[in-house]
Amino acid sequence: MLRKVILAGILATTMVTTSSAMAQMVCSERAKFLKHLGDGYSEAPVSMGLASNGSVLEVLASQKGTWTIILTMPNGTSCVVASGEAWEIVDQKLALGPKT
Repeated sequence: MLRKVILAGILATTMVTTSSAMAQMVCSERAKFLKHLGDGYSEAPVSMGLASNGSVLEVLASQKGTWTIILTMPNGTSCVVASGEAWEIVDQKLALGPKT
């Protein structure tokens, strides 16, 4: 459930910024991104979701905290949407707050 909430938030943010930023995104084959991010940054997929337009959004992260979000379109083209540092998995108990 928590992953769905996180992915929904990421996807909503991504879709809002994707239209204007699409021309600035780096796009290539998904396999090339996975190899480059794995070899260069030790990043691997940690979560993914399917958007209503058929695109697949993936979050890749490393043990060091680097992360990248890629979006793969239905035509097979993948684009880097965002990347950064300090990725961490949020404990579900903390994310949902105290039980009442």
